Amino acid sequence: MAARAHNQELSEVLNQLWRLDVNRLQPGKDYTICPQGKAGYVARGSNNARDRARAPLFSYVDEEKLRSIDTYAHFINLLDNYETSTGVGETVTSEERMENHLFLDAILETDVMKHAHQYLVREGRSSSDPMRFRGQIHDIWFRLYHRDRSGREDSCGFEHVFVGETKFGREIMGLHNWVQFYLQEKHGHVDYKGYKARGHKNTPDEDDHVLTLQFSWKGLVKPIGGSFIGVSPEFEVAVFTIVFLMSTEKMTSVQVKVDEYLLELVVCRHGQSIGTSYPVLLSTDN
Repeated sequence: MAARAHNQELSEVLNQLWRLDVNRLQPGKDYTICPQGKAGYVARGSNNARDRARAPLFSYVDEEKLRSIDTYAHFINLLDNYETSTGVGETVTSEERMENHLFLDAILETDVMKHAHQYLVREGRSSSDPMRFRGQIHDIWFRLYHRDRSGREDSCGFEHVFVGETKFGREIMGLHNWVQFYLQEKHGHVDYKGYKARGHKNTPDEDDHVLTLQFSWKGLVKPIGGSFIGVSPEFEVAVFTIVFLMSTEKMTSVQVKVDEYLLELVVCRHGQSIGTSYPVLLSTDN
């Protein structure tokens, strides 16, 4: 079967965002990862995973630098604002609402988000009015919705993708962000089990900015999960917002070439908001 061609136009836009991402941290300088062994198969619903990585994934992160960058600092403030169990309603305090606004203000000032906005306006997917665009971003990522139909509004795109959730106390959902992964690993809540790769050619190294991981979080195993590594929060918000707005399908999957990485970007919608979004590493030129 012929390989699916990557989307050239979208790849060009995302590579421009990649070049503009001045807040991306540098591997080997700002942080160090240790991919270690290849993780094995874990059946869905099972919480038994053989540990192929004795050490943590992150052996070093320059937290001082991380917290000195506005978008990361505001991003980190958001990570403890959510109840991880689906079915348990979210209560948003005025302080948390303010933290959401500060994060949006910070990312919308970056060249990454400004370029994404310009592209979406050209494509007729967003208003040129900055406040209307800000509202659109807020609704895509922060509007609360029911993920578990039995309870109150218990989830939003930001919580699922960047923070992580648990379903009925049996399954990890989301948690595709490297900063949250690092912080949870540092506090002993995440245990990295090893990398997942297609064939021997895709064995990751310490410089890779996209990884497929297996890990446990609070005692539950995530058999496979894709994450960008080292990229800024604004880069991830920009990339997945563009993919979300370029389609009205319940699930969108698009193949792109970003830097040296051939990726599949997956976005699932929940009404007018993001349900989940993550990268799947297909291959690398490295």
